[in-house]
Amino acid sequence: MAILLALVSMCSTLLGGLVAARIGERKRLVLGLAAGVLLGVVAFDLLPDALAESHYEVAGVPGALIAGVVGFFTVHIIEQEMAVHVGHENEFGAHSHDFQSVGLIAACGLVFHSMLDGLSIGVGFQTGTALGLSVAIAVICHDFADGFNAFTIPTLYGNAHRRAVVLLVLDAIAPVVGALIGTLVRVPANLAGLYLGYFAGFLLYLATGDILPEAHAGRPSRLVLACTIGGAGLMFGVSVLNH
Repeated sequence: MAILLALVSMCSTLLGGLVAARIGERKRLVLGLAAGVLLGVVAFDLLPDALAESHYEVAGVPGALIAGVVGFFTVHIIEQEMAVHVGHENEFGAHSHDFQSVGLIAACGLVFHSMLDGLSIGVGFQTGTALGLSVAIAVICHDFADGFNAFTIPTLYGNAHRRAVVLLVLDAIAPVVGALIGTLVRVPANLAGLYLGYFAGFLLYLATGDILPEAHAGRPSRLVLACTIGGAGLMFGVSVLNH
């Protein structure tokens, strides 16, 4: 099941790349919905299950929450070191011919993110079918945005469309590889809880640091806000049904 859903995630990534040049302003609505879904998964599924699975504590603080903070800062530090933030890539547009390598590094980072996404689907299913399905929904939504950026970022930084397509395909395959690893490698419950906490922080940063700023870029939109709230509400409903 994990690998099958990772294949759906692969299609979501490819779809994101396909519509990258055609979706226009509607992109903001899709990204707003995706951000809401990710926030909902973090709050209603990942963190509760991470806390239930892992019993490690450091100075009275649950290890899963510490892992969440580490996951949040992992993505933040990587993006700062790459000197690029996918939510504000237009700041570099005027100098795209000087930043081809930056575009490649950023796209490769997205590929690595996608592999971790697939790994999380596999680990989620090891914890339980309901959690695995919730993680898969979050990954599918997130990977649409990933596919969108995996195509647009390299081209924005002066890389040829053919190279961007190659990076998009690699980004699409990555979650399948991750899900295969997550399915074949058994993870002890305590470690699975810590990883789920780490992934919660990972998704929290992507939702609040990348996707939401991009969704709300430009003129204010109540419809984008409604999509974000609706996405979170949708995942609350899914969580209620699962439990």
